[in-house]
Amino acid sequence: MNRQYPQFMYLSSEFRDPETARYHILPVPFDATSTFRKGADLGPSTLLEVSNQLEEYDIETGSIPCRAGIYVEEPVSAQEPEELPDRVQQRTRRILEAGKIPIILGGEHSVSVGSAWAAAEYFDDLTVVQLDAHSDLRQSYHGSPFNHACVMARIREKSPILQAGIRSMDISELEFVDPDRIFYAHQIHEDPEWISRLCSRLSARTYLTIDLDAFDPSILPSTGTPQPGGLDWYTVLRLIRCIAEKSRLVGFDIVELCPDGSHASPMLAATLLYKTIAYIETAAEK
Repeated sequence: MNRQYPQFMYLSSEFRDPETARYHILPVPFDATSTFRKGADLGPSTLLEVSNQLEEYDIETGSIPCRAGIYVEEPVSAQEPEELPDRVQQRTRRILEAGKIPIILGGEHSVSVGSAWAAAEYFDDLTVVQLDAHSDLRQSYHGSPFNHACVMARIREKSPILQAGIRSMDISELEFVDPDRIFYAHQIHEDPEWISRLCSRLSARTYLTIDLDAFDPSILPSTGTPQPGGLDWYTVLRLIRCIAEKSRLVGFDIVELCPDGSHASPMLAATLLYKTIAYIETAAEK
């Protein structure tokens, strides 16, 4: 892996010092188990490349989130899905032990297992919230329990989970679904109170895993397994802001960006990352 990784937003050195930066981005350009469209390994670098077009000032929160500091670490590399969770877990643990907030960039969704495990190991009373089109509760897929379709099955072994935006699953996954902790996409579109109901189930701390196929493909087509009927931009923002206000958001990931030459999807992903930082920072000030 020789691809050069730029810093997020090309901030001045003052705001990308690894010692003082509150947020550490960990790229994980892994794409070994995806079964439809390949290319998620290019997601982290593409997101970082377009981030230089972001404005530092966030209108909604009236803040400049980057002043908290955002540093991009060296990427995690792995060849096989079975070795990936441990490598990501170790790197995420180091970020947490340094008192920083980890932001993991995939790569396919399997990269989230190790980071969620690290957060569950480090923090008591953690809930993992999943935004996704797919339930990802298969116990094994294509011969591996660490396939991207098994992510939440592995995470829920270490932490309670909440799932939102789900609109695709295999019937074998139903026995592992908690009906009180899953918010299907068709129900979300009919229930204006669903965000408050989800946030009422949060614990003191939250780790957020965002598979970009949670969004409707009309606004984010560049992902590995797009599904119709997804979430819109402002719905996702309202949810993340509510999570940050109701719980302590201790880390998050953004995965499954598959660049296809268009700048729209990478820019949405980069903006989503920055907005999430804005919500965390704003909530911390209250």
